[in-house]
Amino acid sequence: MMSYEEFKEKVGSVILTKEGNCPVMPVIKMLQGKWKLQILYELCIKSPMRFGELRKILNPITNAALTNALKELEKDELVLRTQFNEMPLRVEYSLTEKGKELLPVFYAISQWGLKYIP
Repeated sequence: MMSYEEFKEKVGSVILTKEGNCPVMPVIKMLQGKWKLQILYELCIKSPMRFGELRKILNPITNAALTNALKELEKDELVLRTQFNEMPLRVEYSLTEKGKELLPVFYAISQWGLKYIP
């Protein structure tokens, strides 16, 4: 794994993995979308959360948009969906270990925001 200093040095040139791929673009594609980063951030703050809790916090998100974003995040192994076989049915969403590794990214973003956004 390359250090941050090595990354800064190489960011002006082409950064490739051993397989010849850019490691940044797949991450950007994984996280792109209107709601995904907000969902991940809310799950960083409080986890697990139920669908309705996320829906209230992310207002005006639609049920369909939230469902689709959660399915994509689950497919990418960032979010874990846990279904409890109770009546009524209960489903909770939480970050996976892979998802929790985004916490330093959110910290870095928060530090940048505190520095540059009034």
